[in-house]
Amino acid sequence: MENLNVAVAQFEPRDGDKAYNLSVIEALTAKAKERGADVISFHEMSVTAYTFLKDLTREEVVALAEQVPQGDSTQKLIQLAQRYDIIILAGLVEIEDDKLYNTYVCVDKDGFIAKHRKIHPFISQYLSAGAAYTVFDLKGWKCGILICYDNNVVENVRATALLGAEIIFAPHVTMCTPSSMPGRGYVDDKLWQARHTDPVPLRLEFDGPKGRRWLMRWLPARAYDNGVYYVFTNPIGYDGEHLKNGNAMILDPYGEVLTEIKSFENEISLATLTKDKLTLAGGYRYRNARRPELYGEIIAADHRSETKPVWLSGNAEAPNKV
Repeated sequence: MENLNVAVAQFEPRDGDKAYNLSVIEALTAKAKERGADVISFHEMSVTAYTFLKDLTREEVVALAEQVPQGDSTQKLIQLAQRYDIIILAGLVEIEDDKLYNTYVCVDKDGFIAKHRKIHPFISQYLSAGAAYTVFDLKGWKCGILICYDNNVVENVRATALLGAEIIFAPHVTMCTPSSMPGRGYVDDKLWQARHTDPVPLRLEFDGPKGRRWLMRWLPARAYDNGVYYVFTNPIGYDGEHLKNGNAMILDPYGEVLTEIKSFENEISLATLTKDKLTLAGGYRYRNARRPELYGEIIAADHRSETKPVWLSGNAEAPNKV
């Protein structure tokens, strides 16, 4: 398929309420199909919600977890893909043997296609790190998945692109949390509560350095440098006690925004991806110009990975959700 119609979704999940979250996933999937989408992508751990895992015991995380693809949630996503004849990507907690993973699955009407286990998990000490990159075929396109923090490590993006990915799905639960970068922090709950009567202050916060302005410092560079399409998703409203700004978007291989959601509601947005940009973009030429003999050993040198964000370090003020 030369052109691929891709939808990104945002919604406000309920902690641990798989039935509710899957009902919203179905409603937005139906909406995407009605608008002509071939694919719809949801955010990280969209089936279970995410942030609340930080306070759960191992037994509580295990109770949320499911096998993939045998588990009920993956099977439900397959049923939805069959009902609406659309490809669906969504996130959940996976269990295999005694290990737990932050996993993102891709399914279509014929069943399970692929899964990616987050390489850099940190929300719960009980989640194990994924140990592989993920590249698979969708309707004649090579696709990859990198979950949230995975995308912050540029080597992960380049490796996924070098494995052939033309589209990178990037499910997140991010933004509006403290960081060492000036201007970052939580967004005041009173702005969210007033979003329908006084939306401008909330929009300014969501689009400022706490939200979109931070995102646009790095996300277009990932697409541009690697010459790939980027499909970014993120919840809107509260995920756990953290208020999130949504802003799901699709970027092309030039790093240009094709579409983005500017809404405080559960919503979708679509863009058409075309093959011609993949070889016209600068990133395609830059990949071909590489000289790995100069830096292969440098990149592969021993290193201890550390992923804990500032807001989990104990040095940040707690959010003010009422």
